[in-house]
Amino acid sequence: MLASYQKSLRAAFLIISSSCVLLSLAANAQSGGNSTAVTGVVLDPSGAVIPNVSVEIHNPVSGLDRTVVTDAAGRFSIPNVPFNPYHLSVNGQGFAAYSHDIDVRSVVPVELSISLKVATSESVTVEAGGADLLENDSTFHTDVDKSLFDKLPLESSSSSLSSLVTLATPGISADSNGLFHGLGDHAENSFSVDGQPITDQQSKQFSNQIPLDSVQSLEVIAGAPPAEYGDKTSIVINVTTRSGQGMTEPKGSITTSYGSFGSSNVGFNLGYGGTKWGNFISVSGLNDGRFLDPPEFQVTHDKGNQENLFDRVDYQFSTKDSLHLNFGLTRSWFQTPNSFDAQNATSWNGLVVSNGGLDPNGNVVGPTDQRSQIKSFNIAPSWTRLLNNTTVFTLGGFVRRDQYNYYPSANPFADLAPASLQAETVGQNRTLTNAGLRSDVSYVKGIHNLKVGATYEQTFLDESDKLGIVDPTLLSNTFGCPNGQPAPDPCAVLPPYDLTQGGTLFSFNGHTDVKELALYVQDSITKGDWAFNLGLRGDFYNGLVTHREAEPRLGISYNIKPTNTVLRVSYARVLETPFNENLVLTTVGCDSPVLNPLLACSAPNATPLSPGWRNEFHAGLQQALGKYLVFSGEYIWKYTHNGYDFSILGNTPITFPVAWQRSKIPGFAGRVSVPNFHGFSALMVFSSVAARYFAPQVGGAGATPSAPGGVFRIDHDEKFNQTTHLQYQPWKRGPWFGFNWRYDSGLVAGLVPCAGGNCNNGPAGTASVVDTSIISPDQQFQAGLFCGAVHATQTTPLSSGLGTNLCPASQYGSTLITIPAPGTEDDDHNPPRIAPRHLFDLAIGDDDLFHGDKRKWSAQLTVINLTDKVALYNFLSTFSGTHYVTPRALTAQVGFSF
Repeated sequence: MLASYQKSLRAAFLIISSSCVLLSLAANAQSGGNSTAVTGVVLDPSGAVIPNVSVEIHNPVSGLDRTVVTDAAGRFSIPNVPFNPYHLSVNGQGFAAYSHDIDVRSVVPVELSISLKVATSESVTVEAGGADLLENDSTFHTDVDKSLFDKLPLESSSSSLSSLVTLATPGISADSNGLFHGLGDHAENSFSVDGQPITDQQSKQFSNQIPLDSVQSLEVIAGAPPAEYGDKTSIVINVTTRSGQGMTEPKGSITTSYGSFGSSNVGFNLGYGGTKWGNFISVSGLNDGRFLDPPEFQVTHDKGNQENLFDRVDYQFSTKDSLHLNFGLTRSWFQTPNSFDAQNATSWNGLVVSNGGLDPNGNVVGPTDQRSQIKSFNIAPSWTRLLNNTTVFTLGGFVRRDQYNYYPSANPFADLAPASLQAETVGQNRTLTNAGLRSDVSYVKGIHNLKVGATYEQTFLDESDKLGIVDPTLLSNTFGCPNGQPAPDPCAVLPPYDLTQGGTLFSFNGHTDVKELALYVQDSITKGDWAFNLGLRGDFYNGLVTHREAEPRLGISYNIKPTNTVLRVSYARVLETPFNENLVLTTVGCDSPVLNPLLACSAPNATPLSPGWRNEFHAGLQQALGKYLVFSGEYIWKYTHNGYDFSILGNTPITFPVAWQRSKIPGFAGRVSVPNFHGFSALMVFSSVAARYFAPQVGGAGATPSAPGGVFRIDHDEKFNQTTHLQYQPWKRGPWFGFNWRYDSGLVAGLVPCAGGNCNNGPAGTASVVDTSIISPDQQFQAGLFCGAVHATQTTPLSSGLGTNLCPASQYGSTLITIPAPGTEDDDHNPPRIAPRHLFDLAIGDDDLFHGDKRKWSAQLTVINLTDKVALYNFLSTFSGTHYVTPRALTAQVGFSF
């Protein structure tokens, strides 16, 4: 482990050293990544410069609005402008109002020369029309600026970036613990943070996200991805962070909050700089009594805390060269929430022991006490050089490291869970270090917006696991091992690790390096009302297996100007790489005679996860209705060879990737936006996605579902979801409110007792009786099961005149899960689903309580799940188990801005 750690540090040092050397060679440009600068000069009719003129850029859909004033030389500069079209307006006393549309699509700076006319009695103000709401782009995407999400009620303070993406962008199915499913895929999402690619999972059980306070804007791509994006592209989230450049006076804020479940938060941010440099820093800390979404509506053993540091430095050496540096450091610690069974581990059917709650060694077992800690580190320098007025060269390096520790209970027998959910006690120390270099050249001239680039990444994976059997019935009941008699594997190798028989822990240590090289070229061509996106990407993957893939990307859009309509179609060939989290365990572990049966490996030997490839097709339109409403929608077809998902090791956060032969994912997604109209704005996003997976399993361990027809709906398939966000602020310096309405029709549920069909319980071939004994009484309670007027409780299973755990199908049902009618359950066409739910959130605030000029006090009250709806995210999911949505939670926040 020490050797591999030193190896990853050496690689990180080489990456940073190489970047720094190249930066120093510049000696003496512009923001890199996902933004650039808009600069220019304002002149009068004679050609003389005009100082103190207001220059504003505005995107009515994303909400971005920036205003600067020209200096003594008539010049202006607006740094860190995300890629988007903008409406630019210039207003100066004695001059006619000027307006112009600009399109920011590249790191090549936008340089403008604006000539104003003298005001006359006939001068008129030009207002933005419906055309300003449209983008003639073949790639379906959603833009969200800080001005919107500052007033958006967010469910999770520990994964607020995921909450924002879920609520504000289409195509997203909500899941527990900050996880979201983009367009029917599990975790096939990637982030590009100021140009740095991050393709590993970012939910709060895998990594620590960058704080939302550091984000200036998001562009979420749900359409066919351009050639510069690879690996995980079902959803691509371009993040532009906040910059201090141009802030000649320090600007910042201090906030603190307190709310339900004892949650407390404190945050500080500060931006300061000049025309040539800037620094933005954000520091925050969180403590919460409901850090993760628990398997019970009643929260037990669920404390957690998180500390965040983010710093961005910008420095412009000359008119041609600039440096950009991101630095992040985050630590989180949290308990694994207990179910009733876990909290009372010794009382479930006497399964642990039968001698008053003592383990085989005579020690008190006590409740389950499993915890996790994640430490994340990130540094990403980049240099941009303006080669000429049309061409920019960018070079960047990055090192990102996650260290994940999972700690079992002090008494390993407390980790036993009923119904074979967790038969082993598990501990893990896992590290993921991702280091790389990226380089590209951007060229903008005439009808072309060309980009050519390369990215090299090396990911160092180290996995150290300890495991011991704590279920005294596992060897005999599951594997049929005879007591005291020799037997073939696995009975010959497992007994030494059976802690109920005096065994010891088994240790697994794995390491691998994953090397990836990507080369791409893309060109956005605009010709009249037509726009073409042409690209080609080549990926070279060398991990536990190797793979090469050529990936064409094509898109066409057409702007029908008389009707303010944009039609678009696109195609992408995409390479999908295996998940890195526990990649060694799921592959090499199947070669271990000890782990093979415990992981339920589907083949006698290792089944390496090979990269998959996908063909996806998109067709959509964008329609502006007047100047205050715009609709954008897309229909999607995705066909994948090697469809990835995750399997879970017992009832623990230890998960590992698996692959199925193929998947088909059709669906649609859309967005309706109402830009600011007298202080009122609205946003509605919606989607419907089918996620059909086809057996057999072709890689990884475990997770083999029951699918008699060979086809099943994965547990991130959802028929429909939508979020409507309303926001109103009657006057700029007055109070405001934000309101969310989220509807989810329900993800596919895990193993739910039902009658007939493809149910794996109940009397064979009988559709009139349901046998619920496959799950514990508490799990029946979690599922909201009832038999007539009798509801399951945490300690008492369903019962009827037929006996315990038996219920006539005509009287059987659930308050939290939609269970197929008797004899109709089908894994493909009619699986059990989480019951539909409506959730409402509200935020009320005032950003300037005392009408200060430079110093302002603010206050905000946020209510999540306003109606205190009892509902599930999932039930016995193969990936994450069972989790409830947040009960009603109130948070009060005060802040001071300067």
